[in-house]
Amino acid sequence: MAHPKSTRSGTMTRRGMLSAVSAMSVLALTHTPSRAFAANLDVDAFLSLSQNLVGQDDLSKDIAAAMLDAFSVTGQKEAISALADGKNDDAIANEIVATWYTGVSPDPDDLDVITYTDALMWQAMDYTKPLAYCGGAMGYWAEPPGA
Repeated sequence: MAHPKSTRSGTMTRRGMLSAVSAMSVLALTHTPSRAFAANLDVDAFLSLSQNLVGQDDLSKDIAAAMLDAFSVTGQKEAISALADGKNDDAIANEIVATWYTGVSPDPDDLDVITYTDALMWQAMDYTKPLAYCGGAMGYWAEPPGA
């Protein structure tokens, strides 16, 4: 039995997510000349690196700033700078992608969530929504979904 395809735009499919994660290793090997400033990694450079790793251009600069702070606390800013400069580091690349998808801080001692409703996992799982987050106007669930 074939499953109907989602008609919602702006959502990420499983195939798209797998492609983005697969491309991550290739992107980590790619050296872009504009990354020469990455030794002094700032939010814009981290945001650009993140956009390349997750394959999305519409990431939040505020969330990127919070993530960069969290990575700095764990002492990983140097490794992220090296990754932005073209060094291949799958572990840190995977951790950046995981942080964007889960919204959870990379600091194991930090119990705070960097973002919940804007975590990329909700785009990858377009069949659900964040728990305790309304999916429409009051009473939307009473109407049958459109065909």
